[in-house]
Amino acid sequence: MKRKTKQPKLYDYLKLQPKGFVFPDSTTAQTKQEKTNLLGSLKKRFCKCDQCPLATQGRSQVVFGVGTPSATLMFIGEAPGKNEDEQGEPFVGRAGKLLTKIIEAMGLSRQEVYISNVVKCRPPNNRTPTTLERETCKNLILFNEIAIIKPKVICTLGSPSTKALLGDDIKISQIRGKFFEVNGVPVMPTFHPAYLLRNPAEKRTVWEDMKKIMIKIKELEG
Repeated sequence: MKRKTKQPKLYDYLKLQPKGFVFPDSTTAQTKQEKTNLLGSLKKRFCKCDQCPLATQGRSQVVFGVGTPSATLMFIGEAPGKNEDEQGEPFVGRAGKLLTKIIEAMGLSRQEVYISNVVKCRPPNNRTPTTLERETCKNLILFNEIAIIKPKVICTLGSPSTKALLGDDIKISQIRGKFFEVNGVPVMPTFHPAYLLRNPAEKRTVWEDMKKIMIKIKELEG
């Protein structure tokens, strides 16, 4: 009886890349064009991703991040919703419009930041992604987006995305508004815009977090 072939680990997926693919590291993706090319290669590789159950649970498409590849600030949410799944862009529904207003209040535009999600495919009925779905997509796509873009600051929106970067034992209500470090990048957790739609009083809280991010970026830019 033949022994089953062992499936490659998530971090070994580089071996499956087409000839010419450049894995992002500290010596690559220095220019905007290089970063654009690397993100394009990443999208091409996973545009029909079938590495987790969401591939067969009704998604319309894989929703990759949007914005400038040279972004100083990166926002990370949980997963696409109905509008995002249909349009192929993260944060385009009601919560997305609120996020846009927050970004503009910071003196920026959506085109000047990078917006993504931990999970790139819409879970059925917008349920919370499973641990398997989260970890698979995080390791295959999100961490590579971060490595290519190299943002100065990351803002995680809501509990699921914060747990994906900082660990499952965190509570967003206790740690939001504080900076943590992931692979040398300051990470600021805050409430998700969808939560603000249900709890408008917390908009002031999130704005305080955004002001801290603006200060941090100025410090890092010298």
